Amino acid sequence: MVLNQTDVPAFPKINAIVRANGTAEVVVAGNSRNVKAAESLQQLRDNALSLVVREAKTLNRPVRVQVNDPEGQGELIVNPDGTKESVSYVAKASRRRVAEAPDPAAAPPAPAAAETPIPAPINDEPISDVPGTVPLATGTSMTLTPETTSTPEAQEAPTRRSLKETSFLVSAPVLEPATQGWRGALTRLGFRMDPSAEELSEREDIRTVSQHWPGPRTIAVVNRKGGANKTPTVVMLSAILARYSGAATVAWDNNESQGTLGWRTEKGAHDRSVLDLIDSSTELLSPSTNAAEIAKFVHHQTADKFDVLRSDENEEGDHEVTAEEVDIAHQVLTRYYRLVVMDSGNTARAANWRRMIHHTNQLVVPVTAIEDRAEAARLTLQTLESRGGHDAELARNAVVIVSESTDAKRAMSGDALKRAKDEAQRIADGFEPFVRAVVRIPYDPALVNGPIRYEALQPATQRAWLAAAAAVATGF
Repeated sequence: MVLNQTDVPAFPKINAIVRANGTAEVVVAGNSRNVKAAESLQQLRDNALSLVVREAKTLNRPVRVQVNDPEGQGELIVNPDGTKESVSYVAKASRRRVAEAPDPAAAPPAPAAAETPIPAPINDEPISDVPGTVPLATGTSMTLTPETTSTPEAQEAPTRRSLKETSFLVSAPVLEPATQGWRGALTRLGFRMDPSAEELSEREDIRTVSQHWPGPRTIAVVNRKGGANKTPTVVMLSAILARYSGAATVAWDNNESQGTLGWRTEKGAHDRSVLDLIDSSTELLSPSTNAAEIAKFVHHQTADKFDVLRSDENEEGDHEVTAEEVDIAHQVLTRYYRLVVMDSGNTARAANWRRMIHHTNQLVVPVTAIEDRAEAARLTLQTLESRGGHDAELARNAVVIVSESTDAKRAMSGDALKRAKDEAQRIADGFEPFVRAVVRIPYDPALVNGPIRYEALQPATQRAWLAAAAAVATGF
């Protein structure tokens, strides 16, 4: 993607700080990342900018970075391919005091007395860095004392460094010992073991989904084909993000008529839906309304710590949610929640579907490993890309979640399970060049029928959904 400098957004805010003491950090949207140590200042700069390049690759676009190092400060544009463009740069003034050039108008010095011996040639050695010394003809030095100093200017104190330019906090964070596998078992026996690469990867995913970000975020889960795993995806992303981040999270069934999110989640002590919330929007948006009033309209998930806003379930089923109603409901929910995860219907042309996309920060496209589901996902992304602007940016930055498609009986067959895994990998590989991230989810019977609970999933499925949630949160 090629952008002019003025077109490169300032979000997320990125600072690269390189210090004279050999440490550096890159701060992305308030989150600090330590830079790998290096033998030279230039290598340290390169290591810091490699983290910025990684961020540009994640966003699939150029990013701005404010650079501050011992030699100067300025702003760069860093592209996903690693190329850099300078926007501004200001060099820092040197701390070494440069001797003033002699005044050509001044009178020449008086000739030395005849009996004064001619000194030996002066060595071409640099001026000593030790304050108060000057080199002599033999290469030795003489210390100037108040008695030997001829002018007051020679006693001027050397320029001191600012305390802002140093820090005593240079230690890397202590790595917590292993808690999993045989390494964790040895740690519990008193033998401190470092975590494995797998455990470190899991910790990084947990750190990613545990962050808090400025302002509310909206996730849209879309695929124009039914049975593509949209509702389970909404439930799992909501559960993981709510559990780890502690952010107030709501899953909203934005089906144009009647959706199934309410069937797959826990029901509260009332029957209210999105239409009731819209009818009460004036009261809910009033500054005097207590935050707890939202509980009258949503259904809390007691184990997974998020709320559900159900679609309309009237018997006639004759109401279709309009674009204006989506605006009203979204305004209400973003007042009470930091994270809104939206389920959707199967019609990309519907007014409520298109208005959902208008409010979306991160697009998620679930697909089961069946050809027609994958093709529907591709067409959904193609439709958004063809619309250009915000819609196209969402499509390019999308996260595709591929779930293995099988059933419990077939899963008992080794050949059938292998075929299901191979098909899931083929579809994942097909999407990878066109979106920001692709994550595979193994088959799990707990996702097939009935209410979905995070704790009911197998450990491998929980780990895969954690990776999917981390890929989504990276886009925030």
